[in-house]
Amino acid sequence: MQDQKTPSEEGKEAGFGMSRRELLLGLGAAATATYAGTAVSAMPGHDHSKHSAQNPDLLDAMNTCLDKGQRCIAHCLVSFKEGDLKLADCASKVHEMQAVCAAYSYLLAANSTYVKDYAAICNRVCRDCAKECRKHDEHIECRECAKACEAVVEAIALMMS
Repeated sequence: MQDQKTPSEEGKEAGFGMSRRELLLGLGAAATATYAGTAVSAMPGHDHSKHSAQNPDLLDAMNTCLDKGQRCIAHCLVSFKEGDLKLADCASKVHEMQAVCAAYSYLLAANSTYVKDYAAICNRVCRDCAKECRKHDEHIECRECAKACEAVVEAIALMMS
């Protein structure tokens, strides 16, 4: 007599690891768990007030600054490839600004308790970056980065007042 194998056993021997039935059962369980979590979070009395950024204008200014900084650095790199190193100090300041503003953006989005403490560092770095980029106002990328840094400085001042 030959041993008869179930479809599940045949699938496992063929290297699939699980049958369609097992897969569907697993997906059903995952969907049920997801729905249950959503239902709990939507219950009356669940506080959503801290789910969005408490300083949305500053967060928007920060993310705009990060975008303009990326464009400025890209412009600087093109200049470097062409043999023009006049923008080296600009690229260096923008690079520092990117690191600080990326961290600050994350803290703002998370409504961190360190938002006000970190503001002073971000303010200083953005002022320095804007000052260096303004030396190259003839380059639109540098000018836009400077404007974005100045907008962050203004937004920080509003938040701190």
